[in-house]
Amino acid sequence: MLVESLEATAFGTNCYVLAPQRGEECVVVDPGVGVADRLAELLRRHRLRPAAVLLTHGHLDHVHSVTPVCGAHGVAATVHADDRHRLRDPLAGLGPQLRAALAASGGTGPWREPDDVVEVTDRTRLEVAGLRVDVSHAPGHTEGSVLFSVARPGDSDLLLAGDVLFAGSIGRTDLPGGDHRAMLRSLLTRVLPLDDATDVLPGHGPATTIGRERLTNPHLVQLAAAAGTEQQS
Repeated sequence: MLVESLEATAFGTNCYVLAPQRGEECVVVDPGVGVADRLAELLRRHRLRPAAVLLTHGHLDHVHSVTPVCGAHGVAATVHADDRHRLRDPLAGLGPQLRAALAASGGTGPWREPDDVVEVTDRTRLEVAGLRVDVSHAPGHTEGSVLFSVARPGDSDLLLAGDVLFAGSIGRTDLPGGDHRAMLRSLLTRVLPLDDATDVLPGHGPATTIGRERLTNPHLVQLAAAAGTEQQS
């Protein structure tokens, strides 16, 4: 499987491109601020044809370039139904600090939502660009945050974690749509049961694995310990 990444020019958001191999259809995940031109060059270099744009959630740093990318290739944006409203105005609810950071990166221009939006729900299975992608609803960072699990025949699954899980940390719950209790439930029921060999591509920062995070991520360590104590009592 071909996996490429681009870092946005604001907030360090990771945009991913996945395809079975060069010269085929691909999916684009979370096109953030300032990635459109570099993404176009990456697609040309690998002779890739986008079949869909997948959004792990609707915050602006993950969707900023979704409309030009979808429009350039005539494809739909795919988002969980609970975050569909964010595509209508992702600037809504941003505080002054976030607006200032966006302004500094040129990311506060006029917004237009994609012409074609596909809503998914928990356990939706997508067959797109020769890939099998399973959707797991994992609210907490936003109401409609999801994990995308991509099957890799003969290998462990690849997890596109968005802002649910990072290397050594977890997503914030103090932004619009955040809910700390919901985040803990998502980590307990959607992340901890995953196989240790699962490779994780987070929305920010370096790649990791479930096994590494299970052992070293303080949030997961604490949550697993608390769950174990409850089971013994």
